[in-house]
Amino acid sequence: MKAGCRKPALICSNAFSVFLHKHCPVVAERFSPTPWCWGGRLQTLVCALLKTRPPVTYRNELLRTVDGGQISLDWVDNESSVTHPDSSTRPTVLILPGLTGNSQQSYVLHAVRQATRHGYRCVVFNNRGVGGEELLTPVTYCAANTSDLEWVMRHVKGLYPHAPVLGAGVSLGGMILLNYLARKRTESGMVAGITISVAWDAQKSSESMEEPLNRLLFNKHLTRGLCRTVTRHRKILEKVVDIDYVLKARTIREFDERFTSLLFGYKSCIDYYRDASPGSKLPHTAVPILCLNASDDPFSPQHAFPVSIVQSLPHVALLLTAHGGHIAFLQGLFPRGESYIERLFGQFVRAVFEHQRDIKKACGIE
Repeated sequence: MKAGCRKPALICSNAFSVFLHKHCPVVAERFSPTPWCWGGRLQTLVCALLKTRPPVTYRNELLRTVDGGQISLDWVDNESSVTHPDSSTRPTVLILPGLTGNSQQSYVLHAVRQATRHGYRCVVFNNRGVGGEELLTPVTYCAANTSDLEWVMRHVKGLYPHAPVLGAGVSLGGMILLNYLARKRTESGMVAGITISVAWDAQKSSESMEEPLNRLLFNKHLTRGLCRTVTRHRKILEKVVDIDYVLKARTIREFDERFTSLLFGYKSCIDYYRDASPGSKLPHTAVPILCLNASDDPFSPQHAFPVSIVQSLPHVALLLTAHGGHIAFLQGLFPRGESYIERLFGQFVRAVFEHQRDIKKACGIE
């Protein structure tokens, strides 16, 4: 896609394209980023600093796991829903935040507001150790491990077996979601998925994040956040890793080499990154998926986008904008409220839940 193109490139089958243009018209809009906030790095930084945080009241649930750990789930039940008053069939959006994120991130709060506005229920899956709860076992999370998501989905479907579930993953959360959909295939329990700013190749993403300016602006900050989480849970984690060595990490790659890959049994960080990368696994997925990426995302380089793979799949759509950064896509002179991400998310979620038969037909799904 040419860097100067302002209209998003929609890569998908003709049938899926027709469905999206009809029920999700934002895909055909020209994306004009905030005039004074053009580049991907600036978009990413400004979004983190200025984006509003809509008020959301959650109901927290601590879900115990088979290994003795616990997962924090934040629910918005939306009992006052007019369009879906029956709780047993009310559609549910399961949201997976990014690397160090939780249910309080601005992008999660905006997603919840979009979904509840249409009458749907939301549940945010906080990864172990980042949702405010204590680690009960020396196990955290990584992009390649889907066991906790499998446990959460089993729980959600057990509570509401007749309610359709859509998975929404942001950044690392999107990687986990796609890896889950690829592993579970037709047994995922989800009717569709949407991802925002996924890193399609973890190794290439790491290389991009280690470029001097990206390292200064983003990599060091995220690494400090990861290290703070390790420090907070030091007492339980020091049973399995050398905490002092981990805390000397200065990049995400160093952290993954000293902590993540070791904790999850990989021989090296390279092996972990290979297993975590969702791009090549898309052919194994079996539900409609919409993926949004910006070509100037410092976290997810354009040359790693799985364009050729998506072109051969009837059920996956890749929506690419020339600008937008990482989880930003800011528009307007004062980009504090709803913008491109929110409109896309709201329209797609509604399209999936209200036109399930049509989207299955468009994607060639029985």
